[in-house]
Amino acid sequence: MSEEQPNTTLKLPDPVEWSRTMGRIAETSQRMVTEWMARQGSAGIGHADPANVAQAFFEMATRLMTNPAQLIQAQVTLWQDYMSLWQSTARRVLGTDAEPVITPAADDRRFKDAAWNENFVFDYLKQSYLLTARWMHGQVTQVEGLDERTAKKVDFYTRQFVDAMAPSNFVMTNPEVLRATLETGGENLVKGLNNLLDDLERGKGELAIRMTDLEAFKIGENIAVTPGKVVYQNDLMQLIQYNPTTPDVYKRPLLIIPPWINKFYILDLREKNSFIKWCVDQGFTTFVISWVNPDADLAAKDFEDYMREGPLAALDAIEQATGEVDANVIGYCLGGTLLTSTLAYQVEKGDDRFKSATFFTTMTDFAESGELSVFIDEEQLQALEERMNRDGYLNGRSMSTTFNMLRANDLIWSFVVNNYLLGKDPFPFDLLYWNSDNTRMPAAMHSFYLRKMYQQNLLVKPGGITLGGVPLDIRKIKTPSFFVSTREDHIAPWKSTYAATQTFSGPVKFCLSASGHIAGVVNPPAANKYCYWTNSRLTKSPDAWLEKAEQKPGSWWPEWATWVGKHGAGKVPARVPGTGKLPVIEDAPGSYVKVKAS
Repeated sequence: MSEEQPNTTLKLPDPVEWSRTMGRIAETSQRMVTEWMARQGSAGIGHADPANVAQAFFEMATRLMTNPAQLIQAQVTLWQDYMSLWQSTARRVLGTDAEPVITPAADDRRFKDAAWNENFVFDYLKQSYLLTARWMHGQVTQVEGLDERTAKKVDFYTRQFVDAMAPSNFVMTNPEVLRATLETGGENLVKGLNNLLDDLERGKGELAIRMTDLEAFKIGENIAVTPGKVVYQNDLMQLIQYNPTTPDVYKRPLLIIPPWINKFYILDLREKNSFIKWCVDQGFTTFVISWVNPDADLAAKDFEDYMREGPLAALDAIEQATGEVDANVIGYCLGGTLLTSTLAYQVEKGDDRFKSATFFTTMTDFAESGELSVFIDEEQLQALEERMNRDGYLNGRSMSTTFNMLRANDLIWSFVVNNYLLGKDPFPFDLLYWNSDNTRMPAAMHSFYLRKMYQQNLLVKPGGITLGGVPLDIRKIKTPSFFVSTREDHIAPWKSTYAATQTFSGPVKFCLSASGHIAGVVNPPAANKYCYWTNSRLTKSPDAWLEKAEQKPGSWWPEWATWVGKHGAGKVPARVPGTGKLPVIEDAPGSYVKVKAS
């Protein structure tokens, strides 16, 4: 006997009962909104347009109207697509099979409910949306005469609009939400409104979407739990030394410099996916910088301070803790950009204490900085600097919102549907807990970074940036380097990170991991997920490099461990934190990482 198929047919409710339910929802919603507004006081939300989105679309429309023939052809094409869709839907109504005119991308999870395919009404809604979305994308990407920055802005915000208008985001056009509404008598909508108001209140007037159960994790108890000790601290960081798990360790210690845009424990979520724990188990004496979550008191701390009080201070502390002058080092994302700057500074100072350098998803040439460049123009930078100068820092939620917009369907709209339309609570998920644990940016440092790196791209230019009175030239870096980039990275596009292979003077190994900015890095061997590519021939073109690269299964971690082990300087008995010249300050993960931006 065949398995019973789920019933995807939606039955209309009793009109009288439906009216009563909707009336109760309206009454409850009004009361909840009134109570929430009363708690908010006089706080207001601005409506400025610092991104100059309106001006960008005005320029696009002006250019578009200068070519009416192209516009007419696009309209005709859209009309033909809709005629095909009408014919296909009519055949389905009459009980005849019909091939879809358009289908969602394989990784598009908005239309996973069976009714999107099995119910011809929802199938029509889905396909008409996809056709319109394709038409809109085609229109804005084919406009001639726009400068590159305006074209990118128009394309980005068009996609934001298209994503927002998906039928999956609305009650009456999402079959899963309709089914839940009928089954619960509308309680899902009441619960969803309550979730919405809670998120608004938690964000103090701004929508702070809850992506996970924020009560399910506690730093140092069930997340960031690799045993170790804080052995040094200053205004900007705590230095953690982890307890050894092997009798012998590599003589040369390993320092990890995470980005200060996020907290370090992305590399130490749980034991099963902790890169830090894995490094310790491979016999590395592992040190990690845990950056402070700065407030207005640190507003004047700049990029040079982060170099001096970050990797350079860590090197001095590691020597006191272990007796070793030299170290191997890893820089992740912005931490890698800081590491590049530090290496260039050390070249001029005759300091070669870093014997190997590993870069995770690190940009050194910002000429092609991906979609983040949409947010970096003079108008937006001035607005951002005004806000930072007023507060002394950039609120962490602003950075988080920017990154979430790069993957809006996964990191915004999926939670809108789950939390507000279906009225469900988000699942506990360590990665999303970390993603929600925001950090602030000191005003001076962040302004320097955005202007000098992203806007002016000065790091790649000899003498373009000066730190501590030293003009930097990254072409002089001879430190053996291992670059790990990820193929689906929306934050540091891999072809942009590849540029360093053509810039550094020392031996460089480039490794490309599958997946994105986080999952491609946090990919433990035991998970047996994804794959990676290597090619010892560093061609000028990243596409040519990939074309000849060898694809290998699983995690890149063991390949990196073999490479960095060659720079380990042999083995010595394991070192225990606190037995050197630095006393233990407190247990890992320390107190700095526990400070919340809110």
